[in-house]
Amino acid sequence: MEQNKLFLKATAGGRLVAEGRCPLGIPHFLGRQNIEKKGCKLFVEEKRAMSARARNLFVLFGIAAIVVMLFTVETDYDQIGRNLSRIGMYFPLVLLVWCLVYGLNSLAFQWIVNSGKHGWHLSLRYACKLTVSGHAFSDTTPLGIGGGPYRMMELSRYIGVPDAMSSVVYYMMTHFYSFFFLWSISIGVFLCLFQEKMKAWLWPVFGIYLLCFLLLSLVFYYGYKNGLIVKLYSILLKIPFIKIPAGKFYDRISGTLCQVDERMAYLYGRPKALWGGLCFEILGRLVAVLEYYLIFQAFGLDVSYAEALLVAGFSSFFDALLYVVPMQIGAREGGLAIIVKILGISTGGAGLLAGFYTRAREFVWICIGVLLVKCGNASPAVSRKWR
Repeated sequence: MEQNKLFLKATAGGRLVAEGRCPLGIPHFLGRQNIEKKGCKLFVEEKRAMSARARNLFVLFGIAAIVVMLFTVETDYDQIGRNLSRIGMYFPLVLLVWCLVYGLNSLAFQWIVNSGKHGWHLSLRYACKLTVSGHAFSDTTPLGIGGGPYRMMELSRYIGVPDAMSSVVYYMMTHFYSFFFLWSISIGVFLCLFQEKMKAWLWPVFGIYLLCFLLLSLVFYYGYKNGLIVKLYSILLKIPFIKIPAGKFYDRISGTLCQVDERMAYLYGRPKALWGGLCFEILGRLVAVLEYYLIFQAFGLDVSYAEALLVAGFSSFFDALLYVVPMQIGAREGGLAIIVKILGISTGGAGLLAGFYTRAREFVWICIGVLLVKCGNASPAVSRKWR
């Protein structure tokens, strides 16, 4: 019947892909997208593909960051040359360890995205691409802000802006939260197995850490349950000189921000989204400990996995303290030097050398991540998820 049909236009990437009449319900070419029917009107959420120009800008930024890294990191190349023969056979294993780590991070990201209400299933292949490239941009920007926007822009072409933003923010919170579990495990191992190496100044440090962990858990609980985007944006509305333009922009996007918070609350209502993603992230942290284990073995130092765990936890803690610095230049090396001295692993600068080789590993994976921005964009990244 004609009254059961309506005029429909749907766009993808800003281009018209369909125009005409279709039966009420879900059009076959749209699958199970976010479609809302109100009265005699059908609203279809537009999904814009990330443009080639935007991808090229990300690639150019990545190349510029790589060049800056090569010319600004101060290193004793004579010392590197002397130790290169030792680390050479282990370095491919270190890269393989991080292949496993990024695989687990990708599973966490895929798990969270596929727990949304958009009705699409993100492939593991595309989740790996977004994870590796996202980490590359996070490692080369202050506060690690580069990876999030990239993931959102790529993912929004498939599941829409609200679902993409909520999934990425949810994953970033989970990724950061997993650090606290690594640090807690490291502290527990230190107190149980290395109590004789305890220093007096570490007790207040552990106490402050525990308090911060509890406070952050409360903040994350609120954010997971109710969403954080609108609350965080409201802070801008109270800052002088910023509140006026921020208020005008908020009037334009307030609906989208509310949808993002609503999608985050929906994910909180599905516990597997949080606990599944968090388990993959924590497992990835524990696998990454093998990097330090292999590096110290390459230097001929007989360290246990527990000692490598403490080195990884302490160095990442210093990374977090100076997260505003791209790649946390200097922070990791300082943390490594301190924890290596506390544990008595070596007095020959092994911590600084380990710091260099972790930088080398990061450099390789940043290059891979930048290259992946231009790869795999034509093939489908999602499939229908019937419920």
